[in-house]
Amino acid sequence: MSEKPPLPPFSFETATAKVRAAEDAWNTRDADRVSLAYTPDSRWRNRDHFLHGREDIVAFLRDKWALELDYRLIKSLWAFADDRIAVRFAYEYRTSDDQWYRAHGNEMWRFAPDGRMARREASINDVAIPTSQRLFLWPAGPRPADHPGLDDLDL
Repeated sequence: MSEKPPLPPFSFETATAKVRAAEDAWNTRDADRVSLAYTPDSRWRNRDHFLHGREDIVAFLRDKWALELDYRLIKSLWAFADDRIAVRFAYEYRTSDDQWYRAHGNEMWRFAPDGRMARREASINDVAIPTSQRLFLWPAGPRPADHPGLDDLDL
């Protein structure tokens, strides 16, 4: 399989690019596409779910996005070193009963030499919000370049 640049070891610029590429991919809500950023044997902890391999990742993401409707995500680089990146993020979604949520979380990522993620650890908290407090209002797909990030939104 080909490489998935940027590759480790990361600089500030390449770590920032890696985070934005992950955000853009997740905002497509295309589980198959997103899974290609992970090694075939990637290990995840996502809240209380423990996943191993791309098949688990694809199934998990399909289930996630079937429940988390109108999903919009913003990621922000927190720290990086060599083959690791730490990210903080927030995303908004609604449930089928039209209750909106903003999820806040942190991720720790470890990458294989080919630039694919081999390990992902995610801790996430959901907060119910009224529709009037939504901040992630761009059309479905990647966040526009001029849309504020987490620091600009004070999240």
